[in-house]
Amino acid sequence: MNVSACPTASKPHFDILDGLRGVAAVAVVFFHLLEPHAKGVHSDQIINHGYLAVDFFFALSGFVMGYAYDDRWSRGLRLRDFAGRRLIRLHPMVVLGSVIGAAAFFLQGSDVFPAWSSATV
Repeated sequence: MNVSACPTASKPHFDILDGLRGVAAVAVVFFHLLEPHAKGVHSDQIINHGYLAVDFFFALSGFVMGYAYDDRWSRGLRLRDFAGRRLIRLHPMVVLGSVIGAAAFFLQGSDVFPAWSSATV
């Protein structure tokens, strides 16, 4: 098992879990990028079970978070502090993803989803 010691924390860091989470995230991205090329036929998709990587990613993330926070609960970490930490860590990515998604939608020029045509007004 490849476990590297993090100099700022008392617990070891599991590099393999980060790698597996990265592979799962890339699999989900490829699944969504290749979805339109299958033309609605699920079995024709190159990565036709890529959606299962979402479950794998969340299971690994749950283990990583549980491992990271398990001793903090006994030292007095409150639910409010935990939620605040998670919000500060995740909210910038949510905002950035929303901005990129909105820009991609409005700049796509698609006939199926016309953002700037008279049909949407």
